[in-house]
Amino acid sequence: MTARRKQEGTSVLPGNLHVPEDCRAVSEVLSRVGDKWTILVVGELGEGPRRFNEIRRQLGSISQRMLTLTLRGLERDGLVLRTVFPTVPPRVEYQLTELGHSLLEPVSGLGLWARQHRAAIQEARRRFDDTAARNESG
Repeated sequence: MTARRKQEGTSVLPGNLHVPEDCRAVSEVLSRVGDKWTILVVGELGEGPRRFNEIRRQLGSISQRMLTLTLRGLERDGLVLRTVFPTVPPRVEYQLTELGHSLLEPVSGLGLWARQHRAAIQEARRRFDDTAARNESG
């Protein structure tokens, strides 16, 4: 595997990271797993199987439509299993598949990183915005 020459502040990366087909595949997967609601739903289902309204109550501000779309997308991608129990009315539970469980660690790590670095990011944004405002006015 060849490596690109190291440039200022740039780590050495494998030369095949920008193969167009790989970029599309990575982008497609990250658009699903990087979505705000997906991360929260996967985290909630990491605690065990849940019914729709249980998930909705735990997440608070998610709309019924957005939760439905998120769960449907996760089911389509093989991350969530939807089970309908033959009761009246039918009872539906959602749970992570094995593939969904494999997403828990990176999602949890990303959530932890975000919580740990939120203040630093907010401060960087403030400095950037202050500098941009000074440059625009002067």
